[in-house]
Formats: sequence, structure tokens, C-alpha cells
Amino acid sequence: MMRSISRLIGAVWWLLFSVSVQAVDFTLPDLQGKDRTLAEFRGQWLLVNFWATWCPPCIEEMPELERFYLDHKDRDARVIGINMEDIPLQRLKEFVEEAFISYPILLAPADGYTPLGPIPALPTSILISPQGDVVARHVGGMTAVMIERLLKQAEQSQKPALADSENGRRVH
Repeated sequence: MMRSISRLIGAVWWLLFSVSVQAVDFTLPDLQGKDRTLAEFRGQWLLVNFWATWCPPCIEEMPELERFYLDHKDRDARVIGINMEDIPLQRLKEFVEEAFISYPILLAPADGYTPLGPIPALPTSILISPQGDVVARHVGGMTAVMIERLLKQAEQSQKPALADSENGRRVH
């Protein structure tokens, strides 16, 4: 029974990381009104987090997202938050400042449409590879440790397979 569960989990992770889709570029304004594009983050891993101020799990994960962002922003990964609510801009700016969020916050259109596909619940995070491929989606709160694991697994799946000269098998 445990072996079957383990195989199922392995198959799910394989599907999650073996099927990647190119992320559609988009342009959304940040809190200062400057248009930002997804393409400007190309070359680094990018965690796109969809959230709202009224969402308790969103608020709970913000310090974790901030921790991950500060640890990685100058090396290999970035975080952007996309606010999914119709809220006065000044109120949102105050919320972000009080929450000590330093990663970029972008504003979703009033209709809540997202070019990265449907957002079934908040928070939802999407991991995009340096090449611009969507490699993982996660619905629910995340910790910095969870993001680190997700990033490691995604990095491993992105490495080209090497031929094993002894038996001809492909290894990663």
C-alpha cells in the first residue's frame, strides 16, 4: 500500500515538472503606477503569488514569501505578488507597508482575469522557470521551506538528462 502511494506521489511530481507551458507575457501596473511585464523577470526563477488583503492564508504566508524573496532576489529567484481585489490604491499601499513587503506588488484588473490561467482560490502561487515556462502551481499558503523544496525539484527537472555509459539508461 505504501509503495503504491509512493509511486502515485512520484507520478504526480513527474507530471507536474515534466509538462511545462510557456507563460503568457502580461503587463500590469505596480503600486506606483509603473507598468511591469512578466518578461522583465526572465532569466531567474519567478514565484507569482495571487493574493488579497481579506484572505487570512494570504496574510499568513507573506512573511514567508518575503523571507524567500530576500534570500534569493540577488541570486536566482524573485517573487511578485498580484493583488486580486478592488481596493483603493492608498489603502493597499498602506497594507503593503504595514506588512513589510518589499517584493513587487502588481494590480490585477478589476475583472480578476489572469493571463496565467484560472486562479481557483487565494492564495495561489505559480512557479515560472528562468526560460519562462510555468512549471508548478500551488493553491494554499506556502512557507519559505516549501518554496525552497519546490524550487529544488523544479531545478532538478530542468537539468538535461545524461546518458549512463555503462547500461545506456538516462539519468538526471
